[in-house]
Amino acid sequence: MRAAIYVCVSTGDVCQDDQLQQLREFAGAQGWMITSEYVDHESGAKSDRLQFRQMLADAARRRFDLLLVWALDQLTREGVAQTFEYIQRLTASGVQFVSFTEEHFRTTGPAGDLIIAIAASITEQERLRISKRVRAGLARARVRGTRSGRPVGRPKKVFNREKASELKATR
Repeated sequence: MRAAIYVCVSTGDVCQDDQLQQLREFAGAQGWMITSEYVDHESGAKSDRLQFRQMLADAARRRFDLLLVWALDQLTREGVAQTFEYIQRLTASGVQFVSFTEEHFRTTGPAGDLIIAIAASITEQERLRISKRVRAGLARARVRGTRSGRPVGRPKKVFNREKASELKATR
């Protein structure tokens, strides 16, 4: 069985190496040959991730038989419809889907589609909660007089023209 690994991590996330290593070991223990590894450093809420698009294209070309991910939310956080669309695209290409940390999220079992639908819905709701928390934090920062949430009281002026003129005159 030819397997591909897909990992989607936040920028600077050190878990990427741990995930890749564990996925490699799992694939080896199953007797699967890893033919490709795809790693994105973008949000799973977007479908235009470079490695994600490449993985789907390679699946359509039947370059692997199974896609192995760390968790379902590594594939996408776009919601139920999109998750099913991606799973269906993989299935139509003859590619099975397996989640390493969630044994029940795989297309190889009888209830896989139902459980994946429930998990995709939960994942989408979590993404919406995170988005709301970020917007609330930014709004709170604006009320406090900042845009980024940095501490209030930082210098408003970096360059003081009057002080520069005084210093120049004293030379």
